[in-house]
Amino acid sequence: MRVERTEYAVPGWGVGELWTSGSTVLAHDFVFSARAGPPPGTVAANPARLAIGFVSEARQGPSKVQQNGEGEPCIDVARPASGSDNDPARLADDLVDRFRVFLRGDDVGFADIALDQTTSTSFQVAVADVLRDVPRGEVVCYGELAALAGYPRAGRAVGTFCARNRFTFVVPCHRVVASNGIGSYGSAGVGIKRRLLMLEGVRM
Repeated sequence: MRVERTEYAVPGWGVGELWTSGSTVLAHDFVFSARAGPPPGTVAANPARLAIGFVSEARQGPSKVQQNGEGEPCIDVARPASGSDNDPARLADDLVDRFRVFLRGDDVGFADIALDQTTSTSFQVAVADVLRDVPRGEVVCYGELAALAGYPRAGRAVGTFCARNRFTFVVPCHRVVASNGIGSYGSAGVGIKRRLLMLEGVRM
């Protein structure tokens, strides 16, 4: 199985890591940190560290610093031309573009993205499926999400699921809130969760 690992930066937000195989996302994580990149419109002091493009275990080749479509520095490791819709390099390119658009606050969807849930429990699959249907600009409570997934009174387990979410943004756990407030958002913190919701027009 050919696996692609893609690391990228979004100035002002942090650094993401995406794992893909064929047309499937294996995992996506995002480390939120204001120190991970300069604010939009500024020049990165160390673009080689802040914005790393494709790094593949399946290929080798020289790398070079390039500019993406928004003038942001990135590193692009030489790779074969994408000749198939199942090419993980093509999928990763598309998704990284979408993640950047998402973090700009623009409306972008991930419903068409296939996720590797082979190691997930039936509960985790059900919760992920329901959560992916929660539209931009709306939120759902932990208990409500559990009930919609067919597991009433499993609100606490939904909280655990969100804390261990392997598909940041694609499975939008930032849209899951407490019945009495915004709720937590793992190590990223409530401030990041509130900022993500504000991008979507939700104020809490």
